[in-house]
This record gives sequence, structure tokens and C-alpha cells, in this order.
Amino acid sequence: MELLRTHEESVMAMDEILDDMSEVSCDVLVIGGGTAGPMAALKAKLKNPKANVVLLEKANVKRSGAISMGMDGLNNAVIPGYATPEQYTKEITIANDGIVDQKAVYKYAENCYSIIEELDSFGIRFLKNENGDFAVKKVHHIGTYVLPMPNGETVKKALYRQLRRARILISNRYMATRLLTGSDGRVAGAVSVNTRTAEILVIKAKAVILCMGAAGRLGLPTSGYMFGTYENAANSGDGYAMAYHAGAALANLECFQINPLIKDYNGPACAYVAGPYGAFTANNEGARFIECDYWSGQMMLEFFNELQSGKGPVFLKLNHLHEDTISEIETTLHKVERPTRGLFHEGRGTDYRQQPIEMHISEIGFCSGHSASGVFVDEFARTTIPGLYAAGDMASVPHNYMLGAFTNGAVAGEHAMEFADNADFAAFDAADVARERDRVMAPTKRDDGIPPNQIEYKARRLVNDYLQPPKVTRKFEIGQRRLAEVRDDMENRMIARNAHELLRALETQSILDCADMAAHASLYRTESRWGLYHLRTDYPEKDDDNWFCHTLLSKKDGKMASEKRAVEPYIVPIADDEKDLYDKQRVRASA
Repeated sequence: MELLRTHEESVMAMDEILDDMSEVSCDVLVIGGGTAGPMAALKAKLKNPKANVVLLEKANVKRSGAISMGMDGLNNAVIPGYATPEQYTKEITIANDGIVDQKAVYKYAENCYSIIEELDSFGIRFLKNENGDFAVKKVHHIGTYVLPMPNGETVKKALYRQLRRARILISNRYMATRLLTGSDGRVAGAVSVNTRTAEILVIKAKAVILCMGAAGRLGLPTSGYMFGTYENAANSGDGYAMAYHAGAALANLECFQINPLIKDYNGPACAYVAGPYGAFTANNEGARFIECDYWSGQMMLEFFNELQSGKGPVFLKLNHLHEDTISEIETTLHKVERPTRGLFHEGRGTDYRQQPIEMHISEIGFCSGHSASGVFVDEFARTTIPGLYAAGDMASVPHNYMLGAFTNGAVAGEHAMEFADNADFAAFDAADVARERDRVMAPTKRDDGIPPNQIEYKARRLVNDYLQPPKVTRKFEIGQRRLAEVRDDMENRMIARNAHELLRALETQSILDCADMAAHASLYRTESRWGLYHLRTDYPEKDDDNWFCHTLLSKKDGKMASEKRAVEPYIVPIADDEKDLYDKQRVRASA
């Protein structure tokens, strides 16, 4: 059943703003209806069918999140017979410069195969060989973990069916804005706003799970289109901002997400899909220059260096492949995840059979799914606030991807329900709700001002101008000052003339919060780390003696603060001659 108003049932015009507030309560509140959120809600409900579980989504759960149009495969499937949890944990540790808490990575690796089997039972099909076994492909530098999905466009539909069968309470078109905490420090619920009417909804909860995706609208795409982002453009960093303002710690925010993508197209070049069939990344001479197309900071640094060397542009080369092979690649790439890809190539006049596809570098963002920056969690998806959990692209388990969102969402759902079953509601201060209501509605009270799209565009252009790697201290300092000027405009002059514009105004505030956190965290870690992701020109070397650690950013006494946190002892040892394997990917010219 649906909770309160749905988009379909609403008879209010989009431009009508209602000054109204309601309050409901539940045992577990899950915020975000993309990938991790539905799985978290499902597992929480199955853990205790008598409990009330609410799934809150600012769009519509049927088609929301980064998997709204499906997915072409699992990038990190640990399949028995192909890989072990130990091998995968070692791979991710090395790929992430050793800065990982292995317990969380290992727990994912142990549990992900059962999630694959469960997804298979939902009707989501994975590529299998003639023996009926999963046909896993190799893309990673060391192990074999990529599992294609021939009908990956069905993933969201199949997931939604499970939510309906479990009778999860779904509240579409409500955007969470702030978390509520009790006097004892526990999470107490959240404040949200209806994205069609601007009605305020306060949700009391014994436990809350944040599954709100990446900060995908942080940088500005080179195409200039504000929503032409590599990540799902609806993912504006709201979860990062909410966790920060609640006082939770966020880890390694200087580890930016940067990916290779098709030039002028908001999607990956998909060496993950094409690579196992013989495609590869090449320079303008047609030569392969990196051995491995697995996304890591070091791979992106080699990509960046090739672009700057005079041997750019860089291309995805497929025109040496057989027609049948190319057709099989097209069947996946032009149907799943980014179905506009084929139309883009047709409009540009490019054909995989005739010429290589030009690639470029994406805008920056926060995303643990492709790097390591996220709300700090342990192996049970617990944040530093009791009763608050996080999973998916906004939680700190590195190189998470879609399967990690499903798996860690399941872990979060089960553990959050255990917490809720043994807890009562935490009391929160009504004054906190009143303050949040005033903050949310402030742009609607102005008769004239700056629309949110102009504020957002300026903030993201400044991110590109001053925060994009390679990172220069002086540029970051100037960027912080300029972003402060934008914040003044945002807080005092931004206007929202209807409920939809209010949604954009709230997203703009999250984007600016993330930009401030990106700048602060980058200046705090005075070394280079993670290849291109945190390449500081004035501190070019790694400094393991002082900086072999996580950096945790949090809000203390109303201000942004960072501190070091030791890397937990490894449970899977890494030999000295293995630690730099990802630094040795460049193809060396032969004598």
C-alpha cells in the first residue's frame, strides 16, 4: 500500500505550495528507493513481518535510482569456482591504495553470491554458459568478477514486485531533508517535504537507513548540460549532506569519483562490457597503453596522462572485432542502463565496426560505488550515530557497484530491524522540526530572487574551475571563498516559485554542502593518494608513515572538522610485492 499521497493520486497542481505538516511513525525508515533502499526495506520487513517499514523516495520507486533503466552486468560478483572472498578482498584493498576496512569488504564478498541467487529467483537473468553455470568475465587487474546481465533492463521491475508482495509502505514524491536525533544521540527520524505540494512530513523512526546514492551532480559535465552527468542526475548528494548535518562521520571525501566516459555522452564507454570480448582502450595511434580497464584512481591517472601527452584523444577500440561479437556487445549496450547510447552514436555517425569511439573524463563526484568516498560505516552498515545505517553508493565500502548496494542494503535492513526490535523511539526537540521547516520553506517566502538552477550552475562551474584534479592548494583556497559567496546567495536570495522548484532548491543546498566537504577534505589530506582521484601537485608523493589512514569529516560545534582514523588490521594479508600491483598497469613499449 502507499503511504499518504502518491504522484498518481495527487490532484494538486505542481505550482501550488501548501503550508501544512503531518507526522507519522514507523519502526524502520529507509530513505532512497533506488538499489540499496528497496533491498534494505525488503530484508527489514522479512526480518520482522509485524513491524512497520517505510520506504521514502523523492521520485517514484518504480523507476528511481541509478538502475532505473536497468544495468548491463554485475561488476563485482564473487562466484564460487571463479573467486573467493579472500581474493576479492585482496583485489579491492590493492586497488584502493590499501585504505580499506577489510571487514566490510569481506562481509560483502561472503554474502554477495546468495544475493545473486536471490536476484536470479526474482527473474533477473545472468549470463550462463552451456553447462548452466554463471559465465563470469575478467576485467579486473587480478581476479575475475564481471557477470553480464542479458535482460538487465528488468532489474527494477523485478525488485518492485518483491516490495509489493512484502507489503512495504512506500511513500513516493517525498524528499528527506534532515535527520532528527534524540538527546541521547540516537537517530529519531527525519523531516521530509512533498515534491509536488511542499507539505512537510515528519517521520518518527527507531532506526533509519540512508540509501540515497552518489553525489552525482557535483561537477559540471564538459557538455555543459546540468543533468548530463555520468551518475544518475537525481543523485544530488542529499544523503551525504543529511549525514553531515546530523553529525555522522564521512570517510575519505578527498577520494573523488572520476570515470572514463564516451565523449559528449553521459555514460560510460563500457570497457567492462566490451573488454571481455576483446575491446580495449587505445590512444590516437591505436595502441593499447593500459593493461586493465578496471576503474581505479591509478587507471584514471594513466588515462589522464595519455590525454595530456600528445597521444590523445583516447578511444574505446572495437573495430578489430568480428561482426557477431560487435552485435552481441551492441545488444547489451544499446538496450540496458543507457538506451540512448545507440541513438547518440547514430546521430554522431560513429559505428563500432568502422571507427573507435572517442572517450573523455567525467566530472567529479562522491561515490563509494566507483571509489571510496562515503558515509563511514562498519561491516554491519552502522554509521557513527546509533540507529543510523547507510548502504549503497553513499556508504564508505569501496568499489561497491550495484551488487554491493544490494548486498550491503540487505545487511543494513536486517541489522536495522534488530536494532529497532530492541529500542523505543528517541525523543526529539520540536524546535528542531520548526527550524528545519523554516529552512526548507525559506525560498518560497521571497517575492523575488535567484532561481535554484542559476545557483546550482554557478556552484558546479566553480567546482570544475577550482576542485577538479590535479589539485592545487591555491585554487582550492580561492574555490572555498567563491563557494562561500554562492552560499550567501543561496541562503538569502534563492527563490522557489513552486514545489518542483523547491525540490531543486533543496538539491542545490546538498550540492553546495558536498562541494564544501570536497574542498575541506582535499586540503586536509596533504599527500597524493588514489591516482588521479586525489593528485595534489604540491604534495605529489604518498606518505604512508603519516597518512596510511582514513580521513573522517564531520560537523562539530557547527563547523566542518577532519581527523585521521587508523586503518583496521587486515584480515586478508597483502604481501609487500602485491601492494603496488595497480601502479604497474601501463603497457611498456618493447625494445
